[in-house]
Amino acid sequence: MSRRPDRFTPDRIDTFWRREAARRGGFSGKTLIFVLAMGMMIGWQAPDWWTRLAPEIAMPTASTGTAPSNASADQLSAEFGYCHSGGGTNCVVDGDTFWFRGEKYRIADIDTPETHGPRCAEEGALGARATSRLQQLMNAGPFSLEIEGRATDKYGRALRIVMRDGRSIGGQLVDEGLARTWDGRRHPWC
Repeated sequence: MSRRPDRFTPDRIDTFWRREAARRGGFSGKTLIFVLAMGMMIGWQAPDWWTRLAPEIAMPTASTGTAPSNASADQLSAEFGYCHSGGGTNCVVDGDTFWFRGEKYRIADIDTPETHGPRCAEEGALGARATSRLQQLMNAGPFSLEIEGRATDKYGRALRIVMRDGRSIGGQLVDEGLARTWDGRRHPWC
């Protein structure tokens, strides 16, 4: 009597599932794992790929209630208070961060001293002056918010250059000695 071959050997099971995946037009397990791993690597390496690929789609315009990406005229304005004293939806957090219409913005072209957890007294004092000056500048008249580079930072804040009359408000803070031009890294103020 001849012995019937075992139907459930690992090779036969693997062959069955491969044929079944091909018949259905689906992915094999290895292919699916590879595709997921590549997607995760791309997402980790370039989290803002969508905004660079299609900025007009990825970034809402003024018609949807947020800041325009390429405003040619200064059309935005609000009364800004200080966020830490109940400033409301339009307020200044520190010398390079503010809330406007319910969204948190980081001024993209500058870095100012920290006011929340300064490393030394000088940094805290200069940060307080930068915060006060930013509030004055934001309240001085209409402005525009322009995108340059990434749309958001690692904390989820919208990155924008604040412009008035064709001039960067961040650049004005740099000229007044209250900020540094942002070079991609924080540098100590102490």
